[in-house]
Amino acid sequence: MYLSLFISAFLAATLLPAQSEALLVYQLSRQPDAVAGLVAVATLGNVLGSVTNWCLGRFVTQFSNRPWFPADQKQLQRAERYYHKYGRYSLLLSWAPFIGDPITLIAGLLREPLWSFLILVTVAKCGRYMAVAALVRGFI
Repeated sequence: MYLSLFISAFLAATLLPAQSEALLVYQLSRQPDAVAGLVAVATLGNVLGSVTNWCLGRFVTQFSNRPWFPADQKQLQRAERYYHKYGRYSLLLSWAPFIGDPITLIAGLLREPLWSFLILVTVAKCGRYMAVAALVRGFI
């Protein structure tokens, strides 16, 4: 139960197309008394997946001149402008579909310190899972 949720949450936070909320909802419906544990496991998996993105961002720039690199210099400069414009607090959107995962990658690319990254991403990811759990509990 917990392992499958952890893996689902981890994969959902990487650049791979996955999502973990449905599994959390299912597991909460089967074990409504396990809210704290399930939210904690989902949060941990999701944050570690985001740390994976951050690490990729930190080390991927050495390959930016390769033809297979997914972004050109112009795209990297645009991403850097947006990140600097909105700052590290844009990481509070790391929970959001489509934009959250790239934000965590860009944070690594632009050398966001790990301590601030972890705090902001954990707040965002935990908040999302707590909101999902609250909605589920309202319907159970």
